[in-house]
Amino acid sequence: MAENLTPPNVDSGESLRKSDLSPDPIAQFQVWLNDAIVAKFIEPNAMTLATADIDGRPSARLVLLKDVDDRGFVFYTNFNSRKASELDANPNVALVFGWDKLGRQVRVEGTVEKTKDSESDEYFQSRQFGSKLGAWVSNQSSVLPNREILESDFERLSAEYADKKVPRPLHWGGYRVKPESIEFWQGQFNRLHDRFRYRRVNGNDWIIERLYP
Repeated sequence: MAENLTPPNVDSGESLRKSDLSPDPIAQFQVWLNDAIVAKFIEPNAMTLATADIDGRPSARLVLLKDVDDRGFVFYTNFNSRKASELDANPNVALVFGWDKLGRQVRVEGTVEKTKDSESDEYFQSRQFGSKLGAWVSNQSSVLPNREILESDFERLSAEYADKKVPRPLHWGGYRVKPESIEFWQGQFNRLHDRFRYRRVNGNDWIIERLYP
């Protein structure tokens, strides 16, 4: 691995300053996400979701961010999956976004809550036909004896809903990560990286702290 990441502003010799940041971490995140989109990352909204079970055993996987606003970061999944089981038992989570070409990452820590049914319904109907059927046929995280079973179920539902609206399965929907801290990391030469953490205080206020690299 490269010893030093090349940040987007390295040619200017400038580091990331507190004055460069929005006082609102969500607004700042949206700026960086847009930079990743402009930089043509294949999945700029990909994020690592780290969970832990009731005994504290961790697990992590990549999921896709589907919405973000002042309420938090939204993703969708199967409520019968391992991640959902762990979220039900332990709502504390962490997210990591990594944009290597930009020398940036964002870390989020907080708790989750399920989105409203109306939000899950709206997003589900925006999905492609095949993705809708996939939510029905996948008993996510369970043992699958062979792929033929999965494909057969998919073909059966494809015929059944060929001319119909596909309803959202009750076992599928969204989670919103409500952040308590959001850290913005930008790589610099000599590993003297810039790190700023937004930390929630007094319920809705945020303070910004520079951290050692």
